[in-house]
Amino acid sequence: MTTISNQNRTALLPMVICCGLFFIFGFVTWANGTLIPFLKLALDLETDLQAFFVTFASYIAYFFLALPSSWILQKIGFKNGLVLGMVILGVGSLIFIPAADNRSYGLFLTGIFIQGSAMALLQTAVNPYLSIIGPIDSAAARISIAGLCNKGAGVLVPIIFGVLFLKNSAETTAKINATSDINAKNAILDELLQRVHTPYIVLAVVFVIFAIVIKFVNLPEVEAEEAIVDENSNVKVKSSIFQYPHLFLGAFAIFCCVAVEVMAGDGIATYGRELNINPNIVRFSTSFTLICMLVGYVIGIIAIPKILSQQMALRICAVLGVTLTCISAFSTGNVSFYSVALLGLANSLMWPAIFPLGIKGLGKFTKTGSAIMIMGIAGGALVLPIYGFLKDSLSIDFQLAFLYTLLPAYLYIIYFAVKVHKAGSKE
Repeated sequence: MTTISNQNRTALLPMVICCGLFFIFGFVTWANGTLIPFLKLALDLETDLQAFFVTFASYIAYFFLALPSSWILQKIGFKNGLVLGMVILGVGSLIFIPAADNRSYGLFLTGIFIQGSAMALLQTAVNPYLSIIGPIDSAAARISIAGLCNKGAGVLVPIIFGVLFLKNSAETTAKINATSDINAKNAILDELLQRVHTPYIVLAVVFVIFAIVIKFVNLPEVEAEEAIVDENSNVKVKSSIFQYPHLFLGAFAIFCCVAVEVMAGDGIATYGRELNINPNIVRFSTSFTLICMLVGYVIGIIAIPKILSQQMALRICAVLGVTLTCISAFSTGNVSFYSVALLGLANSLMWPAIFPLGIKGLGKFTKTGSAIMIMGIAGGALVLPIYGFLKDSLSIDFQLAFLYTLLPAYLYIIYFAVKVHKAGSKE
């Protein structure tokens, strides 16, 4: 496999493949926003907290699989790692078929966990690749371009799956509640779950086809540069990844970043129902959030680094997140609902800015550092269960629970943007 030696420009073919992968990541990830209300209805789950384990199963896989993914990539190579990840993603999708046939929530969660494991492998490979196929100072702009594909898929999937899975959901819910005969109720639920078959079979086929494309396309390797140290200086060569504190603080920033993304994207439907927003609007609420993220990505592509540095963009986004969170918590109706949707704008440039800042200056530790950053995606596993626990188990008002869940995350990101990332520039 060839290598890219010129880092002054972005390699086109790898960029196209990365964008395709980010589209797939977005489609699979944001399908969870539709699966939460669908599985709650179709599996007759009692609480939102139970339904929120959809996101837990997906995102917790990153915590357990990111570092093993780094080892796998070292053993089998970047391209083979992508092929393997796509095949595993297809297997996870096919598990939805027996899960639907057996009406098994555990099997659904297993399929979602396998999908998350595949994406841990894929993201561990792709994110550092995307950061270093061109100049590091414009990495946020490249990640923003890939983010357009990611969130573009996220806009589409709630619309597509909303129509396929949640069509006539209000009428179906009323019919289930009005049915006292257990056999009749089971027949309604079984019919509802049959909607899963075709979409996930199609997805599995698409994933395998994309794996074949990757296998036969020439993707050059990009080797991270070794840290260059002046022999006459007093700076010591770093011998351990634990000597880069900004990496671990950046991983926690990713943890917070993904948490607020998931809350605004996957949690908005539950939040909208609590506000008694029209169900036909709530059905597409995740798309509203992701459209706002798309706007933010376009701004990032235009502004970074020509107008704004990555650090300044991160500060602005985090402050906007705090402002919108407070507005949503202390207002009602449409103002509160659309303030949550606008969090998509606040969240848009966080990942693109945090990731390159976190791996900056790691040299030979870049691949392992990337895996540690990817572990931070586990923040998406905890945020909705925490919100559900505060709301359902502790009986805290749902808007205050929303505030208590998100505000600490945004405040830490502000801290990272202002103070912590400077550690990376002192290597």
